[in-house]
Amino acid sequence: MGDTETYTVTGPDGEEESFELPAGLVDVLSEQGEPSTAVVSDVVVQAMAQQAHVIVHHSEGDVPEDIAEMEETAAELFEERFGQSLEDALGHSH
Repeated sequence: MGDTETYTVTGPDGEEESFELPAGLVDVLSEQGEPSTAVVSDVVVQAMAQQAHVIVHHSEGDVPEDIAEMEETAAELFEERFGQSLEDALGHSH
């Protein structure tokens, strides 16, 4: 196994989880001068918004209202962070 870098996420209640990524991978995904923590945070926001989208729009049956609201908030946060709608980023709308 190659070299790795450790990142740590802290939740709202203070719990922490650390994880390893291949050394240099975050640098490959970053723009010049962008902090590695911003890159990792961007990926987390993107992944969570995409997963919420899948749960609400691509699962069978009705979705509870609270989950639909979470998905809407995730999409709004995505747009605030990246300057484009999640629908545009995904290449489709509902």
